[in-house]
Amino acid sequence: MTDTPAYKLDPAPKGEHVVDGPVRIERDSLGEKAVPIDAYWGIHTERALENFPITGRSISVYSDLVDALAVVKQAAARANREIGVLSHEKADLIDRVCDRIRAGELHDQFKVGVIQGGAGTSTNMNTNEVIANACLVEMGHAKGDYQHLHPIDDVNRSQSTNDTYPTSIKVAMSFTLRRMLAELRLLIDAFDAKGVEFQDVLKVGRTQLQDAVPMTLGQEFRGFAVTLGEDHERLEETIRFLSEVNLGATAIGTGITADPSYAAAACAHLADLTGLPIVTAPDLIEATSDTGVFMSVSAALKRCAVKLSKICNDLRLLSSGPQAGFGEILLPPKQAGSSIMPGKVNPVIPEVVNQVAFAVIGSDATVTAASEAGQLQLNAFEPVIAHSILQSLHWMTQACLTLRINCIDGIEPNRERLDAMVGSSVGVVTALTPYIGYTASASLAHEALVSHKSIADLVVEAGLMDRERVAKLLEPARLSGLHPATQAMPIITPEMLAQHERG
Repeated sequence: MTDTPAYKLDPAPKGEHVVDGPVRIERDSLGEKAVPIDAYWGIHTERALENFPITGRSISVYSDLVDALAVVKQAAARANREIGVLSHEKADLIDRVCDRIRAGELHDQFKVGVIQGGAGTSTNMNTNEVIANACLVEMGHAKGDYQHLHPIDDVNRSQSTNDTYPTSIKVAMSFTLRRMLAELRLLIDAFDAKGVEFQDVLKVGRTQLQDAVPMTLGQEFRGFAVTLGEDHERLEETIRFLSEVNLGATAIGTGITADPSYAAAACAHLADLTGLPIVTAPDLIEATSDTGVFMSVSAALKRCAVKLSKICNDLRLLSSGPQAGFGEILLPPKQAGSSIMPGKVNPVIPEVVNQVAFAVIGSDATVTAASEAGQLQLNAFEPVIAHSILQSLHWMTQACLTLRINCIDGIEPNRERLDAMVGSSVGVVTALTPYIGYTASASLAHEALVSHKSIADLVVEAGLMDRERVAKLLEPARLSGLHPATQAMPIITPEMLAQHERG
């Protein structure tokens, strides 16, 4: 893995692909084509640049994918050297160039678009050509002089797009997912810290946006931490499934053109190079056509995004106002909120995280459709699957980062507002129902709403409890369930309630 940023944008597409400046001529089965003389890519990449001017984003936008492509080729070269089908000189040269790519070199030469036809062949050939030409330069030969080291015969030895490309996608997702999980853990810790900080701040809970029973602000924030922790576990589990690869399957899973010992050797080297628990899939025919793991990753990511968005909805509600809304918490003011209303500040950080979640939900739908569209021994739509999931992973990583440092860390409770709302809430009567009964509690709640008196005052006035006992049962720790009441009190009888109603 490299420290190169995992995501960077190319300029927008400019229409027809044009080769400017000096060129070299390369040949393939379709004929000849001019390639920029200094380019490390070759004719297969050049054709892809003409054919797929779709997104304005090259595969180099995902540095983890470029690193993954390089490490898969590196593992293949080591395996080919080990089983004796590639010379030590060529294998070692390919190995060194792949190390350079993983260190951040030559990423700008990975030019094909993230969305492409051909089930990833253009990406595989772009990789083969860059590695081959970098090797040729090291050998003292001109780019494109493939008689000395060939993109397919040497760099792609024992391989097919149909096993190296999905393997590279899985490795790239594992790299990016690890980064996202680290950021998600920091966000969980930030919510946990707020849970501790706000553990004694009493507030009114709500169900269906109506007043419910009291709780603490700390409990609310602790709940955010716990729910995101569950998603951290689910996402972490997917790395194991991503580590089952079809490397060695070649075209459709039969392993044609590869030595029988290649698959085990390549997977062993890939595990060693990446630190991932890479294993060969038990059935390479099935593994070559199956995209189930991508649906699982995407679904787990969507689940996390949806829950994170719900939390942001809560943060926006709790901070709404500041005068005419809930106003229970104060979010850090990050920018002016209006070009016309002076002093307005909007919850822009939760809002941007909401939008990331919407995009992740849409990407999951894309992954589902692309997975379903596979036919027979191959899924031709893995490029859009890879793009959708890698983009979602990156956006979620950045969303967790900005939510933590620009919002959660700086949240403060509006204590005066919270105290006033708890003091006037009739929901506290729920804490008294085990002692005075539901009917009496409902009567007192109705009276409190009409008279605007506190529940405590009404209970004492009715002679149902003395002031000391009411205060004890309505302590913040008991109201929030942190320390439940242990001393039994007699249930109020209907006769006592009737006497109270008669005044």
